[in-house]
Amino acid sequence: MTSPMIDLRSDTVTKPTAAMRHAIANAEVGDDVYSDDPTVNRLEQMVAEQLGKAAAVFNCSGTQSNQMAVRAHCAQGDEILIDESSHIVNYEAGGAAALSGVSLRVLRGRGGLFDVADLEGMVRPDNPHYSITRLVSVENTTNHGGGRVWPLAQMNRVADWAHDQGLQVHVDGARLFNAVTAGGYSAREFVKNADTVSVCFSKGLGCPMGSILVGDAESIRRARRARKLFGGGLRQAGMMAAAAIYALEHHVERLAEDHANARAFAEAVSTIDGVQLNVSDVESNLVFFGIEPKLGTAAQLSALLLKRGVRLNSMGTQRLRACTHLDVSRADVLRAAELVRECVSEGFGNLKDAATSAYSAR
Repeated sequence: MTSPMIDLRSDTVTKPTAAMRHAIANAEVGDDVYSDDPTVNRLEQMVAEQLGKAAAVFNCSGTQSNQMAVRAHCAQGDEILIDESSHIVNYEAGGAAALSGVSLRVLRGRGGLFDVADLEGMVRPDNPHYSITRLVSVENTTNHGGGRVWPLAQMNRVADWAHDQGLQVHVDGARLFNAVTAGGYSAREFVKNADTVSVCFSKGLGCPMGSILVGDAESIRRARRARKLFGGGLRQAGMMAAAAIYALEHHVERLAEDHANARAFAEAVSTIDGVQLNVSDVESNLVFFGIEPKLGTAAQLSALLLKRGVRLNSMGTQRLRACTHLDVSRADVLRAAELVRECVSEGFGNLKDAATSAYSAR
């Protein structure tokens, strides 16, 4: 009998639980473009209240939420201050430029985190030669930056600095509830000084799809208009909103299990010769590790692991990422770590084409 695949590519691969499917099947629905879907309306009110904001708008994806926020805050020719590793910079198909004519001025933070010292001097002078600096964007948890969690005090420093400069603040909170679980603060506390925040339901919370953008009433009014402009007007979306409500009520506390499993995987992999991994860097459900070039490439290792029953993404020539989620157990991650050990021990550098390991943006 073939063992089931252990899929550590992303928490986006999760399947809805039986109880979530029941909530989807029994959702009350209407036409959301007309604001007639009661379940969507309930979700938007629920998340806005939870995060201490005035309004919210339900969307298809985290990318859509982020791009709606860009459009809500910025005009053509404006620029955003943002870490170089962030999702908006790397994995949204140039959306800020393509959809809104907005440029990104990148900061070189640490693990996707930056502070006031990194921002000082980055606001453009009031001069017709320059873009107008309009927005600071924060990602929590960081993704490509290593799954790191923003300290609350650091977020508040950055937001206070931005507002003192007359800038707005957006939080890409694709995994905000992972950050909350690991950071020891509430979601409301973290986004208190943010003008808008996006939250994904299709990752650690285990929904089939969906994201929400939350903020002040005027920003969300503009964002809702951008949603329509971007082709994202929703009709009977209550089925997916019901999944999100179920996830918020049942799947947040269990994120701690994913973090513990990520740490267990990291501890096991860190003992393998030729693997570079600092276990103390693992703060949430994302584990990044490097392999020495003499062993081969990350894509080659990923391809061999796929043959052994583990899906795991390469994140560059020598870097890989594993992501834990509700569909993998402690036994699964320990088995995956043992298979990494076997592959490294046996060697994989002679594999010809390992192009099958394509990085998923989330």
